[in-house]
Amino acid sequence: MESSLPSIVSQPVVASLTGSAIFLVVTVQPGAEAEAAIRALCADLSGLLRAVGFRDLEGRLSCVMGLGSQMWDRLFGAPRPKELHPFREIHGVHHAVSTPGDILFHIRARRMDLCFELAAQIMARIGEAAANVDEVHGFKYFDDRDLIGFVDGTENPVEQAAVDATLIGEEDAAFAGGSYVIVQKYLHDLAGWNRLPVEMQERIIGRAKLSDIEQEDALKAPYAHNVLTSIEEDGEALEILRDNMPFGDAGKGEFGTYFIGYARSPRRIEQMLENMFIGRPPGNYDRLLDFSRAVTGSLFFVPSATFLDDVAAAAGAPAAGEAAPPEPEAAASPGLRPSGGDGSLGIGSLKRKADHE
Repeated sequence: MESSLPSIVSQPVVASLTGSAIFLVVTVQPGAEAEAAIRALCADLSGLLRAVGFRDLEGRLSCVMGLGSQMWDRLFGAPRPKELHPFREIHGVHHAVSTPGDILFHIRARRMDLCFELAAQIMARIGEAAANVDEVHGFKYFDDRDLIGFVDGTENPVEQAAVDATLIGEEDAAFAGGSYVIVQKYLHDLAGWNRLPVEMQERIIGRAKLSDIEQEDALKAPYAHNVLTSIEEDGEALEILRDNMPFGDAGKGEFGTYFIGYARSPRRIEQMLENMFIGRPPGNYDRLLDFSRAVTGSLFFVPSATFLDDVAAAAGAPAAGEAAPPEPEAAASPGLRPSGGDGSLGIGSLKRKADHE
């Protein structure tokens, strides 16, 4: 039976992992002219993606656009996503900083030239309306390892579990199909890390370095990274989707990991970070932070692709304080599921189960 409700198309949050990525964070200049330029980009982003991606259809080019709390208010006002707020810095044994960021572009592809071309086209379209505050070019390192030598992202949910973990449903129906994303740039003391015996490194991570096999629970240290980043609610594991990438500058001795986590509620990621930086219980912090320092931290809301495309209908979109443009009609959730390939150019529509039955 066909549903009478329209489909909601999500951005490619759950796109397949790729070998190259660009993480681009910008701040938007004050004024109505700059805001109009960003609204125009919202409407044009899917067209830019198609134009660049068509040069290599096997390149799996995708782009996720996220908006910070203040940027949302400037562009759209109310209604706003229920859990959108600025990144909350954490003061614990180590410090998770909060840094400026109005818009995030998470660009992925099999080839860096595709990522670079799309980033260049986005920045050209924005022009002087925005300033680049952080740009990181990530790469795949051997068999999906971090620069500290361990495989990253082993426990990522896949397929429907990834959708359930990342995409908003009936809990905020006006923004169904959207997601939240938190990004942090970590710089590693690689020399200090490499001085540790492998056995101690494995105790800190909670996995074998070579085989990537998880340690038995009874043998894990209480401060192990994979212990503190595992959270439950009412006995059920709360998952997020990570697409972390290594980056670096060998000439400068800079080695890092760009953390990016998607979730249907930012509270999931925030709880993991509190466990890492403050400890569970307090003081039992993640010892990996003795060697990895967070130098950025931002939180963004990822609206649906349907929402972004509909901004085109608001060519005269209101300035902050004026009436907000209409929100896309929400679909009921638990039945939201993606369809349409790898989610790169088609971006994967969300439909109720009835559409497929």
